[in-house]
Amino acid sequence: MEKSRVYLNGYMAAGKSTIGVQLASALGFSFIDLDKFIEEKYFMSIASIFEKEGESGFREKERDALQELSVFENVVIATGGGTPCFYNNMDVIRHTGISIYLKTPMDLLVRRLTQNNSQRPIVRGKSEVELRSFIVQALEYREPFYLQSDIVCISEDTLTTKNLIDHIDSFLKE
Repeated sequence: MEKSRVYLNGYMAAGKSTIGVQLASALGFSFIDLDKFIEEKYFMSIASIFEKEGESGFREKERDALQELSVFENVVIATGGGTPCFYNNMDVIRHTGISIYLKTPMDLLVRRLTQNNSQRPIVRGKSEVELRSFIVQALEYREPFYLQSDIVCISEDTLTTKNLIDHIDSFLKE
């Protein structure tokens, strides 16, 4: 593979971490979840950073961490759901690797977030109707950034590592 960095973009629960681990393994790359990288770097949970420094403080840390990771070699990076939407993060992503938007159907996002909402403070306690409305509103803002990715791939439960590698190979041949 020509490019040694693959970025996975998409909304929370799109499957970036799950498929990212599998893709990294198939490519012989390392896998890094940007949010976990930030937590380890600052010895704080994302929720604690938000609580202590607000979203602007978190987004600055996120930008700095992305810049740091953008020089790593042979790596698959799962970005946070909002990462591409702030500062010049999408430019960094596009210029330093191959970017893939895992576009996930609404029903699947709702199902995944409903099943795991206790792990995500931003959606905790929301009814299915509230959750759907929340996602629609977030995607109205975020999707134009996600769509700047090199590859747009429908992320469903049937998405395989082989599908992603085929998309990457096709992109590199263009």
